[in-house]
Amino acid sequence: MISENQIIKLAKKTIREESKSAENLVNFIDKDFVKSVKLIFSSKGRVVVTGIGKSAIVANKLVATLNSTGTPAIFMHAADAIHGDLGIIQKNDIVICISKSGNTPEIKVLVPLLKNSGNALIAIVGDKNSLLGQQANLVLNTWVAKEACPNNLAPTSSTAAQMIMGDALAICLLQYRGFTEKDFARFHPGGSLGKKLYLKVCDIYPKNSVPKVKPTDSLKKVIIEISSNRLGIAAVIEKGRIIGVVTDGDVRRMLQKESDINKVKAKDIMTKKPKSVEKDAMAIDALQVMKKHNITQLAVTNGGKLLGFVHLHDLLEEGII
Repeated sequence: MISENQIIKLAKKTIREESKSAENLVNFIDKDFVKSVKLIFSSKGRVVVTGIGKSAIVANKLVATLNSTGTPAIFMHAADAIHGDLGIIQKNDIVICISKSGNTPEIKVLVPLLKNSGNALIAIVGDKNSLLGQQANLVLNTWVAKEACPNNLAPTSSTAAQMIMGDALAICLLQYRGFTEKDFARFHPGGSLGKKLYLKVCDIYPKNSVPKVKPTDSLKKVIIEISSNRLGIAAVIEKGRIIGVVTDGDVRRMLQKESDINKVKAKDIMTKKPKSVEKDAMAIDALQVMKKHNITQLAVTNGGKLLGFVHLHDLLEEGII
């Protein structure tokens, strides 16, 4: 057993070791890296990423990152490849093989098969002089001095280096192809960024009720309307147009000031010219209005006609906040 202080010390040492390995990668960004970016960008096929062991896990992550940033990619396990899965690779595909040593038995069998297929082979490898490093068309060097593991055995610094090199490749491809936030949103429609870029107010407000009262309606009716619709607000409508709003906060403040509440009408406590948003506005813009004016509800309008309300909780549920 080790003490709490030893745990903290070891954790910090691990982070420092991996950070050193990661920082050293900048020295390995060379012409092969540039050629890899251009080769993948100009390819008419996909990127097939393969590896064995922990490198296979990194390969899966790289595939996910490439796909989400506009580069079609697929994973092929190196062990499965030599037992039938080589059929995954199509004529115009580019293969990225990830390996620390570049000399594992599966890699030694796989590399000649890949070379025979005629597909371009990019190696993300920790040993440029390995079989993989020597046979690959392009090499992205991920050499590390040592693993963060105290025994220098468990893949730690090496897998971190592989992942970072893969990320660098994906980000350069993203920038090279002019991949924008809107493109990202298309691939991440369920994510918060995607929703910020495509979700509109008209996608949200229809699910809410439309609490409204007349200017001459009594305080009792106003309170009932606000309470029954659970939005904390009611619109004051005159001749089909919204002229104000009454919030539960307005009601509370009035009750603290007025002694004769039986004479109070909606028009007496309403906020005139309330903040509103057009139905086709982006949800993120509605959020900015709420933040700017420190409010939690916005009237949704179309040319001054009330359509409904959008509440801060709606945006929270959609993951906008």
